[in-house]
Amino acid sequence: MASVTTKKHPNGLDYVEIDTPLCEARIFMQGAQIDRFTPKGKPPLLWVSSADDYQPGHGIRGGIPVCWPWFGMSNHPEWPQHGFARTRIWTLDSVQLRNDIAELKFSLSINDDDRISWPHDTKVELLFTLSDTLSVSLINTNLSDETVSLTQALHTYFPIGDIHQLKATGFSGAHYIEFGEGPYAQATDEVIFNQETDRVYNALGSQQQLHTPQGVINVCRRNSQSAVLWNPWIDKSKQLARFNHDDYLTMVCLEAANVLEDNVTLAPYGSHTLTTEISWAN
Repeated sequence: MASVTTKKHPNGLDYVEIDTPLCEARIFMQGAQIDRFTPKGKPPLLWVSSADDYQPGHGIRGGIPVCWPWFGMSNHPEWPQHGFARTRIWTLDSVQLRNDIAELKFSLSINDDDRISWPHDTKVELLFTLSDTLSVSLINTNLSDETVSLTQALHTYFPIGDIHQLKATGFSGAHYIEFGEGPYAQATDEVIFNQETDRVYNALGSQQQLHTPQGVINVCRRNSQSAVLWNPWIDKSKQLARFNHDDYLTMVCLEAANVLEDNVTLAPYGSHTLTTEISWAN
């Protein structure tokens, strides 16, 4: 029997708890941010720092924060990094349960404060499809007769056991920018981690894999030619809020994105859907 239940965190944040024969999950209304997804009989597929205390107004350090309607720093330093969507309260519009698969759709209303930085007439929705695979789709619709451009990412944190044993594959033929420099050609199909890694890939194939001590994680993207690969390593970990100094050992981010020349341009009344899908390969 599948169930979808609305609950409240002790710190006040509302969330939706999903329990089906195929998975268990939790999605917060703030940011429409999923912080738990565990296929039944398998390890979790999302990571959250134990230092995060789930305070209202702060994005959760883990799961899948939504970076929208811009990725990274804005040209206006007073505007929030990675946009405002991850700290706003979204609305749960629909829940469907079919054949043990749960589909939940959220939407974000743009308030007057948001319109200072985002004066466009657009609609943004987030669709979660939960089975033994997690699919997350970020849907943008232009409601005006003017062209709108944006950048975005689904900032997925993965539990990888031990960063020293992690091998990420599926990067052959791509190029990346790192620390504002490049582009560099990806020399091999494989990436290993022995220092801070903060790469924005472009012209990247649609599927990568994370080879961890617990198994292989498949990471797929649709309508995305770019992705972000990130691990803060030792020094940067000490500077991050809601992040333990040794958390870099057990996590990596591999984010489906539309950034750099892969930014989204919405024609009048046009739409675009960015999707990420994650699953255990074995």
